[in-house]
Amino acid sequence: MGCNSDAKSSAAGSAAIWEAYRDQFPVTQEAVYLNHAGVAPLVKAAADAMKRLADDACRFGSCHYSEWLETYEGLRMASARLIGAHRDEIAQVKNTSEGIATIALGLDWRSGDKVIVFEEEFPANFFPWKRLELKGVQVVCLSASAPLERIDEACRGARLLAISFVQYLSGYRAPLEAIGEICQRRGCLFVVDAIQGLGAFPLDVRQAHIDALAADGHKWMLGPEGCGILYIRKDLQDAITPVEFGWTNVAAHRDYASRDMTLRPDAGRYECGTLNTIGCYGLRAALDFLLSVGIDRIAPHVQALGDQVAAGAAAKGYEVLGTRTPASGAGIVSIRKPGLDARWVVSQLKSKGFIAAPRQGWIRISPHFYISPDDIARLVEALE
Repeated sequence: MGCNSDAKSSAAGSAAIWEAYRDQFPVTQEAVYLNHAGVAPLVKAAADAMKRLADDACRFGSCHYSEWLETYEGLRMASARLIGAHRDEIAQVKNTSEGIATIALGLDWRSGDKVIVFEEEFPANFFPWKRLELKGVQVVCLSASAPLERIDEACRGARLLAISFVQYLSGYRAPLEAIGEICQRRGCLFVVDAIQGLGAFPLDVRQAHIDALAADGHKWMLGPEGCGILYIRKDLQDAITPVEFGWTNVAAHRDYASRDMTLRPDAGRYECGTLNTIGCYGLRAALDFLLSVGIDRIAPHVQALGDQVAAGAAAKGYEVLGTRTPASGAGIVSIRKPGLDARWVVSQLKSKGFIAAPRQGWIRISPHFYISPDDIARLVEALE
């Protein structure tokens, strides 16, 4: 086994990244899948891990429960490694919405507090903050493309700023380190919805001074739906009260007779009850796979694919949403053409073997690293 593994690693190092790992994505036998910003196909490692757990639970029930616990811990460790955090700062949640809501509802808000949000956000990173107006919180809305000077000015006296790593429609990748520096200097909590970038682009919560982050695993992390991660900086956890409370929030949760409600000493305090075990198996395997490939290797290829989509679509008369630069581009490209309904275009592409998504009148295309430049060239050729 060791020799075969070494040979594969050597091949992966010499081949183009999409060639080295394409066999780990059976979806390539069915279509050119360009909707990772929606729901990604499972990487083979994730599907295999979930199948193993399902088969084991079918045959043995919970007899191998110790392996479940090891998987929960493995997912914490892999998640922490992915974002440069400590395992004590990782909670396992159902989705990004639950993670963001945990932060928004768990802080002790005061009338007159100020929160900075952004117009282009997906509702999951807008509604929880907007609802704080019911508590007298001032919610200031900026454009995600606002210059740093405007963000700096808005953060004066603000208690929290929330932004997406990558905007879900335009694909704009925010300058997290620069915004984090502003937030740290202004004494403003920095919260990131990372779902549209994590797994495709590097992110380090320490370097970016991120206080809290949430991301579901079913997009660029190549895992299943219903299983995500929540990061909350260790020294912030006492200031964010768990809003869902059950038996596993407490330190003595393995002692069913205990009535001690002291919270767990880590981010596990935000986990309310039984975890999505099969999801944890899948997401752990997906993250282990991504980490073995290397996010630093994945990112430039995803960026190049996005650039290729944008340039090719523009050459065929399509409008491209936003302006791509090496610093702000990501894996999402949204295009449209006068006289063509986005839903019709997506349907036509599907009939030709390309999976994209219609979003708000735009055709959203979002390739991951196992997609080849030739795939994108054929996509561009297939555009009307």
